[in-house]
Amino acid sequence: MRQTGGFLAALERAEQMGAEVVQLWAQNNRQWRPPAPPGPVYDDYRRAVGASAVVSATVCHAPYLINVISPDPPTRERSAAALVANLRAATALGAAGLVLHPGSHRGVEPGSAIRRIAQALVCALDAVEAADGAVCGLWLENTAGAGGTVGRTVSELAEVIDAADADARIGICLDTQHLWASGVRFGTERQANRLVSEVDGRIGLERLGCVHLNDSRVPFGANRDRHENLGLGYIGRAALARVLSHPALRGIPAILEVPGLEGNGPGPADLAVARKLLRG
Repeated sequence: MRQTGGFLAALERAEQMGAEVVQLWAQNNRQWRPPAPPGPVYDDYRRAVGASAVVSATVCHAPYLINVISPDPPTRERSAAALVANLRAATALGAAGLVLHPGSHRGVEPGSAIRRIAQALVCALDAVEAADGAVCGLWLENTAGAGGTVGRTVSELAEVIDAADADARIGICLDTQHLWASGVRFGTERQANRLVSEVDGRIGLERLGCVHLNDSRVPFGANRDRHENLGLGYIGRAALARVLSHPALRGIPAILEVPGLEGNGPGPADLAVARKLLRG
């Protein structure tokens, strides 16, 4: 949701469009300036969403700048601090989880990248839980496969969780555009079943925190992160419906990260398309 005016304004926009789940940034997603520490602003949002008759769940997204395995030491240190700050903010907002891009090794020590990511995640979760007495889930998002990114496949996400000793606080977020761009098909019943079975077998469906429902501006296997409005990209409505309506995924929050049919991000028209796909 657009957050002009703050968290409560974003919640009001979500309620007006009839959204059942809202995704928020705890801080500017392209700046290092940290979110405010837990306080009244977060308390007000948590109370408001708890009383909402429309929105039933909140998810937060970590800034794109965070790269816990950056080969650049200052960036790595900033990333670690930003991850802790965003976990604290997401927890204070009452979010079910914080979505995080696993990171990019950029060709430096690729062999140890998974282990280093796992260590960074557990360290951040422990720090917040020790300071605040609680911490929300940390959900690793699959990537489109560009550069030295980690998490291009379900198997790679599973390897990170395994390296973290299967920490129960770590889960995943599946992005349909990223799946498509990284070479994972799900357009037929058999393909969709295979994807869900792989997630369940390698990770466990109980760790699937949410789905990012997006079409793609780039062809299959292009390894680029380019989202499109539902039904207007290379994936198409039929394939997206296969994932959205899969029986094993019922009850999993689905979040739109699209340009918006009316511009300026997801709006009522986009939500209507998603619900039509689900019904169909």
